[in-house]
Amino acid sequence: MAATKIADVIVPSVFNPYVVEKSAELSAFFTSGVIQTVGELNVFGMKGGTTVAMPFWKDLTGAEEVLSDVVPLGVDKITTGQDIAVLHARGKAWGVNDLAEALSGDDPMEQIGALVGDFWQRRWQALLISTLQGVFASASMAGNVHDISAAAAPDNIISANTIVDAMYKLGDASQRLTAFAMHSATVAVLVKQQLIDFQLDAEGKPTLPFYMGKRVIEDDGMPVNAGVYTSYLFGAGAIGYADGGAPTPTETDRDSLAGEDILINRRHFVMHPRGIAWVGTATGVSPTNAELAIGTNWNRRYGNKNIRIVQFKHKIA
Repeated sequence: MAATKIADVIVPSVFNPYVVEKSAELSAFFTSGVIQTVGELNVFGMKGGTTVAMPFWKDLTGAEEVLSDVVPLGVDKITTGQDIAVLHARGKAWGVNDLAEALSGDDPMEQIGALVGDFWQRRWQALLISTLQGVFASASMAGNVHDISAAAAPDNIISANTIVDAMYKLGDASQRLTAFAMHSATVAVLVKQQLIDFQLDAEGKPTLPFYMGKRVIEDDGMPVNAGVYTSYLFGAGAIGYADGGAPTPTETDRDSLAGEDILINRRHFVMHPRGIAWVGTATGVSPTNAELAIGTNWNRRYGNKNIRIVQFKHKIA
């Protein structure tokens, strides 16, 4: 009878869809609706290339005219713009030595398989935060930034009033904002100010935080620099997502001489802030997090109100 091998335990055709689903299930950015699947991004993996152009119709402009029986109406046109998303190609491999497994008295590779979804959820969020850092370092995004951090106290501290000011950076489109991502220290301040409501989760436990009906996403990866905290307000679908389908997303290997089983997981995906085009050039096949965080690699293409993201920089004390 043949011995059970890692390839018998982790079946790639089953394991990869599980990892994709589990990663999204664990991410508050997905469950809150901030990240939504975008159909036109699914061309990745089918047509090749590392970017995809997403043309869009611009809104109609100009004023109406007074009708006349002498002067005919002027004829305007509708124009187009182009958003550009970039493909992310990432991968990770984990190995377990036979001796380590024997001495641990457990199955380390089984544990690795169970934790891969958690790993990608954390890496997705780190990538998204780097993307937002770069997007809002672009001069074209100044209209979506509310920065009170340089004001004198208490005007530089997050509060009900300053949050409203941040929301209304979008003017009459502020009602599109449905989620609020912030550092746990910021959440703690708002809890003390009794501004956070906790709603019931799927198990009936009051664990889901909301602010003015907006889902609060608590993430300690949110930037903090010299006491200045960066929070983000989002509208539903502000971030577009698509799975690019890596040719071999999951495979296993065995280094017999080293006595080591290896699990390899590759991800091709798009996670794109809608309306802000990637205009940079990656040094590799796809951009690193450091390259995503560079402002000159991004340029706004939608009107400010149609960018469903507001950056809010503030202090908490």
